[in-house]
Amino acid sequence: MFIALQRVLSTIVACLALASAAQADWSFRSGDTPNAFIQTGNMTLELQCDRALFSPVAYEDSQDILARQQLSFRFMSNGSTEAAAFHAGSINTEFSIVNDYPVQFVVIDQSDYSFILNQLAQNAVLNLSRVEDETSYGIFSLKGSSKAIKSLRTACASSVSISQPIEAPEGIVYCGGEGIKRVIEYTIQDSSRGPWDAFVTVNGASMRAMTSHSYFGNTQTPRGFEVALLAEDRSEFLVFRDGQRNWIEYGDYTYEQCN
Repeated sequence: MFIALQRVLSTIVACLALASAAQADWSFRSGDTPNAFIQTGNMTLELQCDRALFSPVAYEDSQDILARQQLSFRFMSNGSTEAAAFHAGSINTEFSIVNDYPVQFVVIDQSDYSFILNQLAQNAVLNLSRVEDETSYGIFSLKGSSKAIKSLRTACASSVSISQPIEAPEGIVYCGGEGIKRVIEYTIQDSSRGPWDAFVTVNGASMRAMTSHSYFGNTQTPRGFEVALLAEDRSEFLVFRDGQRNWIEYGDYTYEQCN
């Protein structure tokens, strides 16, 4: 009975929040810490290059999220249809409280954070809720989010390119390709505050890339898989190591270590 009542109340609160959210648009702020944000009533959601901050209505909600170490992002194509979801937990996200109130969350795998940004940019409503019972902490309209997130990504990319000039990678060199001959190298940065935390060089031309250790999602990971490099030109390099063998799968070809 109590759980049913709790869900009814949660639904009522969600509907009221959505009505208020409809009047708010997303905005973008430039500067040393560029961010896309929305403020609806007493709630704020701020997206930075590599993290986000959520200020719910009640301080107790911040404490609840921190204690549970969980938060569900439910992306709605309209007010009632869930198009996608991301469940943040202690395995894939670092939670903390900043300035005594907002919940800060840093998604460990930047490809997951990129997924969140993509969904925010292409859907209509975001519902931040508990994972286990869908009790809502806050609902935000995504009107104007696409433009704000595009500006954020442009600013973040500019910041990375200025602070981390591209250098020729050193280490394992991969060659081959049968029909298309290529020489491939890559490096992964030890500390990156932006989504581009790796560099890939193909035949001497370098480009930035994002690393993804969960590339295969819920499907079985192939033997030897180490990391996927998702380059800025949308090419994908899958890095493997099995015993003494090192190789990269790129497109339809395999490139073996050649140094």
